[in-house]
Amino acid sequence: MDYPELSNELLLLRLLGPGDFDKLYKVASDPAIWAIHPSPDRYKREVFQVFFDGAVASESAYLVYDRKSNELIGSSRYYDFKPGESSIAIGYTFLATKVWGGYYNFSLKSLMLEYAFRFVDNVIFHIGAANIRSQKALLKLGAVKTRDLSFETDGKPTPHYEYVITREAWEQVKLRH
Repeated sequence: MDYPELSNELLLLRLLGPGDFDKLYKVASDPAIWAIHPSPDRYKREVFQVFFDGAVASESAYLVYDRKSNELIGSSRYYDFKPGESSIAIGYTFLATKVWGGYYNFSLKSLMLEYAFRFVDNVIFHIGAANIRSQKALLKLGAVKTRDLSFETDGKPTPHYEYVITREAWEQVKLRH
């Protein structure tokens, strides 16, 4: 699966590269972003560096820009593409706190879902059990919680939930918006 630049009226998504650390860390250094995240200290440079290196290695991570201001406001990525199961995951998403509570997250996920559904029938999200904000946002997108999981985060098991959005559920959500 190729990962092209994606855009809509609100956002521009460009693939992240090795030289993007400083500008993305400027956004990620806000502790409020990570407060209910399984890695609450990801605002620290050395912790974020590990996250960033994984994003670069994935070759499927995006920088998220506000098209009106051309300001970098976050990042997200695709991962775990399974053509045989017709699925891909979207995650590792964070946005600057100044765009929380508005249309930005929905717009970002819409772009990524639209592109993913060209290739798969199911999009998966893994959300930390304490991240109620992201869980509520996924429900608005038509996601259904399918199971409880545990992922290793910073060397320790951390409870997560798996949510799935089917192509059909997404089509129904689009009709309502």
